[in-house]
Amino acid sequence: MKVTLERNHLLKSLGHVHRVVERRNTYPILANVLLKAADGKLDLRATDLDIEVTESVPAMVGQAGTTTVPAHTLYEIVRKLADGAEVRLENTGGEQLTVSSGRSRFNLSCLSPDSFPDLKSGTFTHSFSMPAATLRELIERTQFAISNEETRYYLNGIYMHVLEVNGEPTLRAVATDGHRMARAETAAPAGAKGMPGIIVPKKTVSEVQKLLEGAEGDVAVELSDTKIRFTLGSVVLLSKLIEGTFPDYDRVTPKNNDKQMNVDKASFATAVDRVSTIASDRGGKAVKLSLREGQLELSVTNPDHGTASEELAVEFEPESFEIGFNARYLLDIIGQIRSENAVFLFNDAGSPTLVREDGDAKALYVLMPMRV
Repeated sequence: MKVTLERNHLLKSLGHVHRVVERRNTYPILANVLLKAADGKLDLRATDLDIEVTESVPAMVGQAGTTTVPAHTLYEIVRKLADGAEVRLENTGGEQLTVSSGRSRFNLSCLSPDSFPDLKSGTFTHSFSMPAATLRELIERTQFAISNEETRYYLNGIYMHVLEVNGEPTLRAVATDGHRMARAETAAPAGAKGMPGIIVPKKTVSEVQKLLEGAEGDVAVELSDTKIRFTLGSVVLLSKLIEGTFPDYDRVTPKNNDKQMNVDKASFATAVDRVSTIASDRGGKAVKLSLREGQLELSVTNPDHGTASEELAVEFEPESFEIGFNARYLLDIIGQIRSENAVFLFNDAGSPTLVREDGDAKALYVLMPMRV
């Protein structure tokens, strides 16, 4: 294999594919990136057996060929080369790939491409396209609530499904860790109707989110009961799905919360952040909200360090009311609110609270209270 290409093009592609490679691997081949030079391009592919990312980059191919080299090492080498430099990759069929640019020269150990795994895509039952910005928003509004608890593996991703909302087919994304729930939706793209409900794993969500950063145009989505494939430009990400049943989230979504508080989002977030400085990690970073007509007091009590409190003007009409929350969870949700005001809907101190934007029904959040 002999191929020459521009450093920035190679770096961008390596940046997309090398991230899925785990630092520690049982099988040495999984630490490598597959390089295939042919027909005026270099194809790169990496996998961890659950996710596979491929990308093609334009190149001058002097001799077609295929090999594999350590993904993170090659990425670091290319990253440290001069901006705009020309990179030459050469493998004469032996056990080394020579990477050269200017006066720099590196020899990397190769492994045979014959043993490189291929994550077979199988047959996709549904396919559709949607704006990259729309998919990015669905992910951003929900991914923070994904659970890290391995025993409840079916919560370790975003649940995506299509349902009818006010007679319109709607694509909805939901994530929960049992303490909070995030839900966001958009009009279902053509081709999505009738798709199976799927759980996209957390690592896949993270990789797709990075690919979508600053992306324009549409992203193609193909899926079956067990796999999903995203295509954005020259990048293709194929992933296994989580097999399991996502819980009935609608059952825990409050329906009769009638105590409404409207508060300025920015002021509320900074006040929560300030008073939680004194909160104890052992106590779950608990902050108490004490409400009376037009007034909110945020307070924290830490037996080891003292107390903190701050008052805010709010819109609140019912009788006085108190409830406690984990401050970090509260800030995570407030960070997703796009309007100037956040709307809180309470029932009682022991029941889930509903949080949404002022006037927007496309996203809502559920937060479980704490005893304070």
